[in-house]
Amino acid sequence: MFETIRVYAFVGPSGTGKSYRAQMVAGENNIKYIIDDGLLINDNEVVAGTSAKKAPTKVETVKHALFYSEKEKNEIVNAIKKYKPEGILILGTSDGMVAKIAENLGLPKISKTIYISDVATEEEMQKARRIRVTEGKHVIPVPTFEIKKDFSGFLLDPLQIFKSKGNGNDPYIAEKSIIRPTFSYLGNFTISDTVFRQIIQALAKKENYIAKINKIRIDKYGEGMSIYMETIVKYGCDISECFKKFQGKIKKEIERLTSMNVQKIDIVVKSIKFEEEK
Repeated sequence: MFETIRVYAFVGPSGTGKSYRAQMVAGENNIKYIIDDGLLINDNEVVAGTSAKKAPTKVETVKHALFYSEKEKNEIVNAIKKYKPEGILILGTSDGMVAKIAENLGLPKISKTIYISDVATEEEMQKARRIRVTEGKHVIPVPTFEIKKDFSGFLLDPLQIFKSKGNGNDPYIAEKSIIRPTFSYLGNFTISDTVFRQIIQALAKKENYIAKINKIRIDKYGEGMSIYMETIVKYGCDISECFKKFQGKIKKEIERLTSMNVQKIDIVVKSIKFEEEK
């Protein structure tokens, strides 16, 4: 079905700068389509797939990137049928990984492999790896607006790269997205814990079974935030059911207003307030 497609691979260890250089490598080999991180990308546009970085665990991330799921695989296969690319560059961390991706998608065997060491110095790879480990930054070779909807709560900064394709070709500008595990967009800024407390307090006022919130603690992590609350409730409510719904409201409202991922909400009921007899 895809026998005429040229399939190239771009291979290197995780965090060494493959995604950063993907479009340069594709351009030098006259390839317009890239498969990276569960996405099918044409130049600067995502045409199919969702990023594997959205997966909840590392194991699921790997499965997603390899297209083990029929749904994920079929979405990419259907897009390839639709756009009929002459060539595809597959990114992966090993020869085995890119070969497996090609096999799972029904693509021809890889005819050429470019290694990260062919296009980056040892110093550049070490720097990229250091940034990945210490700051958690991951580059996807598409503009920020293309994937913003898939990364609620992660920092997405656009990065414009202006480089020559080499071999006398015209230079190109490639916009990429930097994904970080802390929130920042169009410049770094901080959302005070007070903001989250005020959102929670405002929501609590609308719940007639909550008599008082004694304490709210906000803890921020790379992957999002956790909330700890101590409350006093009015007698007569189903505590389990009421606060399960309240947790959902808090998560939804904070993510809607701030784009921060809420990882966990712990609510402790410290006491029950009984209405005074008239």
